[in-house]
Amino acid sequence: MGCWLLFHGSHLLCCGSSMTSKESIAVFGSTGSIGTSTLDVLERNHTRYKVAALTANTDVDTIFAQCLKFQPSYAAMGVPSAAAELARRLAQAGCATQVLDGPDAMTRIAVNPDIAIVMAAIVGFAGLPPTLAAAQCGKRILLANKESMVVAGDLLTQAAKQGGASIVPVDSEHNAIFQCLPESNRCSPDGGPQGGVSSLVLTASGGPFRQLSLEQMQSVSVDQALNHPNWSMGPKISVDSATMMNKGLEVIEASYLFDIDESLIEVVVHPESFIHSMVRYIDGSVLAQLGQADMRTPIAHALAWPDRIEAGVEPIDFIRLGSMHFEAPDHTRFPCLALARRALKMGGSAPGVLNAANEIAVQEFLEGRIGFVDIAKVNSHVLQQFESAAPESVEDLFSMDQSARKFALDYIEHEASKPVA
Repeated sequence: MGCWLLFHGSHLLCCGSSMTSKESIAVFGSTGSIGTSTLDVLERNHTRYKVAALTANTDVDTIFAQCLKFQPSYAAMGVPSAAAELARRLAQAGCATQVLDGPDAMTRIAVNPDIAIVMAAIVGFAGLPPTLAAAQCGKRILLANKESMVVAGDLLTQAAKQGGASIVPVDSEHNAIFQCLPESNRCSPDGGPQGGVSSLVLTASGGPFRQLSLEQMQSVSVDQALNHPNWSMGPKISVDSATMMNKGLEVIEASYLFDIDESLIEVVVHPESFIHSMVRYIDGSVLAQLGQADMRTPIAHALAWPDRIEAGVEPIDFIRLGSMHFEAPDHTRFPCLALARRALKMGGSAPGVLNAANEIAVQEFLEGRIGFVDIAKVNSHVLQQFESAAPESVEDLFSMDQSARKFALDYIEHEASKPVA
């Protein structure tokens, strides 16, 4: 089990030191749940970090307020009209933040030499180009955009190695595994099993439909799918949690992040969501990372590693907690988890194809054009039928992604059932 997570030049960065000056950070996706949690942690540690740039897609109201509060040098919007409106409001308010727009705006921020850290929290394939650019020019990347690793695992890891970038996982599960791994796994350049690790265990909440039958899931609503029992997340990730595709994508991401075979990655349903993931060792030991269901904990850990900083999260009260429960995932009711494992075994473009199909299917569900159980049907059909060579460049990835999306939309138009009223 090799670990490339913390490369620095041609060597692995195995230690850190306290910074005497503020570290500059760009928060990609600052208006989303991860972005706002990141800004909360940064505000609590304002003597250590400076917010240098913020980016969003269309939410002008939220990023406008963020710019007034944090006074970043740059802000970027994915939609030109939104950028124009943000620029108008900031000028009127006397804020000097420079507003960027256009398809390469976020990439321009990612490669800015004055920015040391990039929080990659843009949801979906759209987060890949700036994340890859940050890796190529040696940034410290806090990776919350799992789709970047799912779609372009080989390209992104290679870019990090060649560019001397650091990539630290922010997803609560992968961050938990990172915290539980031995130093030899974090710092050995040799690859292969290190430190007696035998397998990784990803925990899953089971989502809002953990106890529903397949028949009951035929008629669930969008509001029900978005009502996660433990976590506060954006719409796309909430639906992915409800289908367990989120856990499937995390299996793929873990395989790339920790250089480990799919067969050595377990998934265990843990409804309370206090154990965020675990590492098994060959001597029978299991190390687990526990914490509240609050993303500020892994964000703070990734920001400060190997130090610890204040995150604003209360510790677990074990007396009040009382007990925890575990169960095996049900692949019959939640087939997306098995689809993700199949895509990982297929390799090449398969994970990216599955991700593209899923993004389309989730959006179609959110907009009321297909039912909840149709998400897995769309994903399965596209993974089985879509053919594409292994991507060798960003251009290949983009072409594959667009083709797979069209394939999914065509299937939905002609084959997928409509949602139950």
